[in-house]
Amino acid sequence: MLKEITINKNGSTLFYRLKGEGTAVMLVHGFGEDGQIWENQYLALQDRFRMIVPDLPGSGRSSMKDELSMDLMAVQLKELLDELKVDTCYMIGHSMGGYVTLAFAEQFPERLKGLGLFHSTAFADSEEKKAVRRRGIDFIETHGALKFQEQAIPNLFSDIFKQENPDKLPEFIEKYTNVQGEALVSYYEAMIKRPDRTHILKNFNKPVLLIMGEKDTAVPLEHSLRQCHLPRLSYIRILRHSAHMGMLEEAKMSTGFIRKFLKECEID
Repeated sequence: MLKEITINKNGSTLFYRLKGEGTAVMLVHGFGEDGQIWENQYLALQDRFRMIVPDLPGSGRSSMKDELSMDLMAVQLKELLDELKVDTCYMIGHSMGGYVTLAFAEQFPERLKGLGLFHSTAFADSEEKKAVRRRGIDFIETHGALKFQEQAIPNLFSDIFKQENPDKLPEFIEKYTNVQGEALVSYYEAMIKRPDRTHILKNFNKPVLLIMGEKDTAVPLEHSLRQCHLPRLSYIRILRHSAHMGMLEEAKMSTGFIRKFLKECEID
């Protein structure tokens, strides 16, 4: 049974989903999404794992915070684990969720059994990427979050997926057009400011899962491959038909990659 729980603390709320029993696995969503993005995965993996799927502050049913830095969002995830009395877990983050996961690994490495970057990177933004994000901020402040999501979301999917699933993209856009513009701007600002965290991958002494999309333009494959040699133990997986939304574009394969990673880590 899926449990949907809201924690109220210090005047703010943090919403999360809880399903399954076993080793704890937290799935952290990315920019402009919420925990629903992982539905295919947490429903499939709950047979063996305790799936914890939060809405980050400012997304979904979690309230907005005055500051949405990667470090502070990582602290909130730590507080959620404390609330659940979970000592250690695997944490897998999609895109911006990967940045939060790396911030968590920097502050609380002892709480992780392993981590995963799903269409994400430990490198800081290049100046070109920062400029793209600043243009996004300008667009949101001028035209609003709805128009931004309508324009940005289609670029996250591969042409093949859009051609083969013409009905799914409008449904996805409708689901995430209620995101607050204030939150999107704060996320962009936090991503621009985040530091390079390649040293986390170099020094992390536990398994690291790296899932990449061959068609990804947000975090290009060649960019992602540059970080594969950094961890002591890397599990490298490439989704050949996905852009930036592999958990939807190739849902079964993405779930299979995560399951295999978790099972092999648990056996070791």
